[in-house]
Amino acid sequence: MSTPEITPDEQSALAAALLDALNPLAAAVRSRATGQPERRMWDGDPAEVALSVLAAWKVVDTEVKRLAETAAGTAGSYGASYEQLGAAWGITRQGARKKWPDAVPRPSTAPDPVTLELFDGEAELTQDAATGHWTWTARAADGSRGTPAPDAAPCTSREEAAAYAGAYLRAFARP
Repeated sequence: MSTPEITPDEQSALAAALLDALNPLAAAVRSRATGQPERRMWDGDPAEVALSVLAAWKVVDTEVKRLAETAAGTAGSYGASYEQLGAAWGITRQGARKKWPDAVPRPSTAPDPVTLELFDGEAELTQDAATGHWTWTARAADGSRGTPAPDAAPCTSREEAAAYAGAYLRAFARP
């Protein structure tokens, strides 16, 4: 998809619609800044009036950016790539990734499970792809099976999970 081109008539209609939408906002901004009623927006120093209009455009710009981010995230959630987002916005894939870093979900991949053999027992260490936390399951030499206690704090590294699994295997090793 490429950046859409609009005709001069469409551009004129868009500008008119945006100005119609902007006027009430500009009047409200000007009224708050001066304390004058909104119907007197155009009274006063022309530079101050123009600055009020500029401030209202800034509000519109911020809202357009928010809405564009929402649209990019929606497209990403339906499978659009950063390349496609960039093409729609008229920027590169890298530009789209920088502009909307969370728009396209990253594939969650966890490393393959790791097997430990200690004290004549065996433990498997696995990482949860969603959280990144590690856990373990063990079969000790005496035949008992173990996992972390339900209220145990999650292991934040493979080494930490290995330490707990190793301690379990040692505790239930054959004498």
